[in-house]
Amino acid sequence: MSKEALFYKKISGKIVQCELCPHFCTLNYGEKGKCNVRVNQNGKLISLVYEKPCSIAMDFIEKKPLFHFLPGKKTLSIATVGCNLKCKHCQNFEISHFNASTTKNFNVTSQDIIKNAIKNKSKIISYTYTEPTIFYEYMLDICKEANKNKIRNVTVTNGFINQVPLKQLCKYLDASNIDIKSINNDFYENVCSAKLSPVLESIKTMKKEGVWIELTNLIIPGFNDSEEDIVNLVMWIRNNLGEEIPLHFSAFFPCYKMLNVPVTPSKKVIRAREIALSLGLKYVYTGNIDFEEGETTYCPDCNKALIIRKKYKVIENNLKKGKCSNCGKIIAGVWE
Repeated sequence: MSKEALFYKKISGKIVQCELCPHFCTLNYGEKGKCNVRVNQNGKLISLVYEKPCSIAMDFIEKKPLFHFLPGKKTLSIATVGCNLKCKHCQNFEISHFNASTTKNFNVTSQDIIKNAIKNKSKIISYTYTEPTIFYEYMLDICKEANKNKIRNVTVTNGFINQVPLKQLCKYLDASNIDIKSINNDFYENVCSAKLSPVLESIKTMKKEGVWIELTNLIIPGFNDSEEDIVNLVMWIRNNLGEEIPLHFSAFFPCYKMLNVPVTPSKKVIRAREIALSLGLKYVYTGNIDFEEGETTYCPDCNKALIIRKKYKVIENNLKKGKCSNCGKIIAGVWE
């Protein structure tokens, strides 16, 4: 089903400008935006992926990754084709960098998604896999229905969205993992065909609007893996968001247009965690490497292992009503 998009304006004649993300694509009749799923049809901006998901699956919330949000709970995860970034290292490029005519899509209404979540006893819906910004209208309608049914909403996002649509979405959003790809704008321009500043602004806005946020940084050898890169990233987080924002470092594996780039050594990911902890962040994790300590939530006061995970699954949870069971410290997060 095609649907008229939100957040655009008519320029002149049948030319329109999309105002959803910082690309501000100006489109002549028949042209698509950089996301490849929003098109000018006869002077109207139309979403080509409304109620057309290409992926629906059940995950543990830890896979997003969200470690301080309803640990151990399952989430219904959905995505459509398309993305507003063009990352050369995209792991889901088969669906993110192509259009709706090249993938298998399903016809699923917002109400159907809610029914699916209820059937699977999921109290969380995650908008993930590609970039949820580009299926904004579909996501927003589902979010509203989810709120009515006391189901939480989660985005896994690149954060490249304008402030007006973001603030409207935040009214219905419970949590988000934002992929902060680098603290260097050159990386965003050269690797992602985007800019850094709107992402940083989105992160600050989500926190201000009361959305529980966690951050992910994929460490790519030769691109964003220097200790200076890590220090600058951590200092920005600490100075702008505070010490209790969970940060996830993960390892790069060659894919898409970066097949010639080596795998990130595990020791590099572990070192990034050590730097972040030494600079004052309280909750720092390592993903997709074999390092149990990097998956475990520790009390920042007494160092008791509170939530032990293995390969994104909760093995042991020693929290008591959001507090350390040993010393009683309140642990930042959403626990019920």
